[in-house]
Amino acid sequence: MTSRQIRERLERELEVNVGLRVEFDKSDVFHVSGRGELHIAILLENMRREGYEMQVSQPQVIFREENGVRTEPFEEVIVDTPQEYQGAIIEKLGVRKFIMKDLKVHDSHLGALAARQQVRLTFEGPTRGLLGYRNQFVLDTKGEGILSARVVGFRPFVGEIKKRQVGSMISMASGKTLGFSLWNLQDRGVLYITPATEVYEGQVIGNTSKGEEMNVNPTKGKQLSNMRSRGADEAIMLVPAFELSIERGLEVMAEDEYLEITPKSVRLRKQQLTEIDRSRARRVE
Repeated sequence: MTSRQIRERLERELEVNVGLRVEFDKSDVFHVSGRGELHIAILLENMRREGYEMQVSQPQVIFREENGVRTEPFEEVIVDTPQEYQGAIIEKLGVRKFIMKDLKVHDSHLGALAARQQVRLTFEGPTRGLLGYRNQFVLDTKGEGILSARVVGFRPFVGEIKKRQVGSMISMASGKTLGFSLWNLQDRGVLYITPATEVYEGQVIGNTSKGEEMNVNPTKGKQLSNMRSRGADEAIMLVPAFELSIERGLEVMAEDEYLEITPKSVRLRKQQLTEIDRSRARRVE
């Protein structure tokens, strides 16, 4: 697969996809603009099924300069949810620079849920704050909430938004993962891989709950000896892995990571694969 083939595929897409815009500035790098994460994810999934391979950086919003002031797109968000989930929603959107404009309480019209009170929350905030939030919204409302959004225009830039509360678990070795090593790692966070999966150095195999990057060795096996004791070799119980899709990958990836898309797999990796290169890049910044 060459960049010329990807370029030709994107040019064909522009003929039928009116909401898409592509900048062909470089021979091997293309800037693709769309109407949101889902719009881009559908394009990437279609290309993946057609046999294309590519690396995608973290989605970014488009900024404008108006009268010397940096502006960004703002959206109005309307949430309908059972009342017991409103606290988590207000907290999460508040961190993402959203301001609540209205709150209405009304009875549910959902049959069996009629006894539960529903609330309608109206927020306004930057589009950047919504990137990566929809999956978190489903978790916070246990699938019972409805979120809709519409663009309301460009407003002055509101500053940096810390959306990612977790860190990356990075493989420091190449090879096939072992259940024993994953069993030891699963208490540190959420894993994206299962045993007997081929990994390489610099691949992101999970996230850490403490919010810091962690270099780990998922290929390390149990040290064997000629000493045995009853109960020492109990069965390993692994928590089911968090399966990465293109849409989920776009949501959870960090700024210094790529989403690697192939017909057979979807993986996250660091832009700098080795720890030495990552340390050097941080010093340059």
